[in-house]
Amino acid sequence: MAELVGKAGIYVLKRALPALKKEWAVDFTLVCADGATGGGGLGRNHAAYIHKLGADAISTGECCFYKKDLVENWASLPYVLRPHNLGSPASGVPGMGWRIFKAGAGRAAVLVLLGSNFNRIRENNPFEGLEELLQRLRSETPHVIVDFHSWASGEKRTLCIAADGLCSAVIGSHNRVQTADAHILPGGSAVICDAGRTGSAESVGGTDITGRIGEYLTGIPDWTREAWEKPELQGVFVETDPRGRALCIERIRVPVPST
Repeated sequence: MAELVGKAGIYVLKRALPALKKEWAVDFTLVCADGATGGGGLGRNHAAYIHKLGADAISTGECCFYKKDLVENWASLPYVLRPHNLGSPASGVPGMGWRIFKAGAGRAAVLVLLGSNFNRIRENNPFEGLEELLQRLRSETPHVIVDFHSWASGEKRTLCIAADGLCSAVIGSHNRVQTADAHILPGGSAVICDAGRTGSAESVGGTDITGRIGEYLTGIPDWTREAWEKPELQGVFVETDPRGRALCIERIRVPVPST
């Protein structure tokens, strides 16, 4: 899994992903694209292009409804997921929060959850009904991946432990800073608090440094300037056995030439 940010992230994915998939003999690729379009949100055309570049599934987070063209066309993009705990289609919320995908000769389930700490939008408790939902997914396939999109590392760590033994991996996203805590818990679930970012490595979360400093000084957000310095693919590789238990989790960092 990798979390890409802006045009630089898409560029890096295009340049680096094919070789990585071949080198690691990857059966399934999950890409978090919550900041793919302009650093915040995901547009319909970018979603289709990221899928074309090799992402089998695309997850989003609190920015999932920022782009109107994605919201209006979600039904035509079954590989794009939004956080499960933002509501259900029955209540008028577009999109799905989990889905079963083809993965090599088998299948993999992906569940996306949004953390509660520090979020400015209304969501349901990500811990509520977690065990029941993961058991339901495991009845479909032993290979279950959770993308937990959260600000707080403590909340991520807690959910990792709560989900241990119920899924193959819990991979944190949103902070866009790769953490050094990738490991396998006693129940067999691979975990990491944040997979990092794919895009500019010399930036603030993949966005322009000067613009972000100005935002802190003035309180005025500026997402118009994208960062391109030191493009790099960051993410994690997880290998599982036939029972869905993790055999390894490895952090990935691949610098990509900017020209």
